[in-house]
Amino acid sequence: MKKANPEFFHKIYGEKRARTVFRKKDFIDYVLMILVCAAIIFYSYKDTSVITIPGISICGLMILLFVIRHGVEFSVPLIVRRPQDLVFMFVYKVQNMKPAYFIAAAVLLVENLFVYLTPELPHYSEEFRTVALYLFFIHLAVITLYRTVSLYDHLRKRGHVQTVLMETVWKRHLSKQSNISIEIIHAYLTGLLTHIVLLAPWFIVINVVNYSVLFIPLALIANIYTRFSFIKDLNSWFYRDHWLGHNSELEFIYLHGTHHDVIPSGLIAVAGNGYLEGFMRQTLGFPNIYYNPFLVFYLYTTGVKQDIDSHQYIPGIYPHATRRYHEIAQHSLHHFGKLEPYSFGMKLNQPHIPEKDKKGTRSFPDELRNSIELDEQLTNYQWDNESNKKYLALFDKYQK
Repeated sequence: MKKANPEFFHKIYGEKRARTVFRKKDFIDYVLMILVCAAIIFYSYKDTSVITIPGISICGLMILLFVIRHGVEFSVPLIVRRPQDLVFMFVYKVQNMKPAYFIAAAVLLVENLFVYLTPELPHYSEEFRTVALYLFFIHLAVITLYRTVSLYDHLRKRGHVQTVLMETVWKRHLSKQSNISIEIIHAYLTGLLTHIVLLAPWFIVINVVNYSVLFIPLALIANIYTRFSFIKDLNSWFYRDHWLGHNSELEFIYLHGTHHDVIPSGLIAVAGNGYLEGFMRQTLGFPNIYYNPFLVFYLYTTGVKQDIDSHQYIPGIYPHATRRYHEIAQHSLHHFGKLEPYSFGMKLNQPHIPEKDKKGTRSFPDELRNSIELDEQLTNYQWDNESNKKYLALFDKYQK
């Protein structure tokens, strides 16, 4: 791997302040962030009441749950005290954008020009839009069902959930908030709200652009090529964006913090995003929304499902992660109070890992398969660390 430049990956304008948890003094900023989420849901989905009503209702519940879980302290919000950080946030996003984003957008633009210039051809644009909307709602329904099955198992085994977490850094929080059912429901609602907000850009694109059935072969070829190109840059893009999510206080509160203000369960997971963070990443980062709807459906459905599985850090609860996964990935530590790793935290080039366990990652570039190298270069991260050994011991103790 090429030597990473810390001047880029750790560049920050103004004040650097590392954060991993919310505090009661964040209340006003949190409410403002929730109001932005509600506005996105309302204006993106408009008359789609099956999404807008639950989505805005969850927004209200999240404010109530913040008060229950953290309390309230009224103070001048950060966004008023340091409004320049909002400008910096957009600058960071633009600086971190990769070529694949612009290529995907250009391909979709070409498709729309093709439809516009050849109205006499059988594009079936409206029919294609209907198909794309069906794919959207099928994806949302399938993932919500999967998440709900996991919720049932969490609530059914809530005593087990509490017992496991009381042996981790979550003991301090749970000692103050003893009702584990509230924490489980909060995690579930976090996943639902994050998912709804993340999907808003795709829903907007479906309803704005024109697709052509004649363009499908060319679009898929170009999209798949772009996808593999982006995967090569994915870890470096994620590291930079993720680092900012913890070291820019405004980004933590408004974008990434909600991903950590929850128990470390698969219930929360939507591609590693906080509520607003998913919307930002899909509009100024990931090229997904510009792909052909069939590919978007596949990527979102498999990606979110895999993220739910990989974020299940409470052993013994559905969905069940394998021990082998935790031997090759250390992102779990990031949800147990550690800042690092900022990357995807994977290390597949270990002598004891058999080739059969690497089968699903053979198409991945080395930058992703051994993403932990970026942390090792930039933060002197040590793969063989005591925190991971403790987590593996906890996993062995509770995972049947």
